[in-house]
Amino acid sequence: MNEIGRFFLLVGFLFILLGILFLYGGKFPKFGHLPGDIFIQRNGFTFYFPFVTMLLLSLLLSILLNLFLYVLLRHR
Repeated sequence: MNEIGRFFLLVGFLFILLGILFLYGGKFPKFGHLPGDIFIQRNGFTFYFPFVTMLLLSLLLSILLNLFLYVLLRHR
């Protein structure tokens, strides 16, 4: 039962972080428009690929997930 409680706490914490990101994400104009993101605009055509943004987001999420899994699995 202890593991289930920890899991729900982790999921709840992640939802809180996601909610904060959605609430205040629009106030950070550089998020999603970093140097290295690919933006091509031509006649009637626009292509945007947030390459660097995805790399940073992946790195951040990997670090957070590893930290939480370490904390959860350490108590076994």
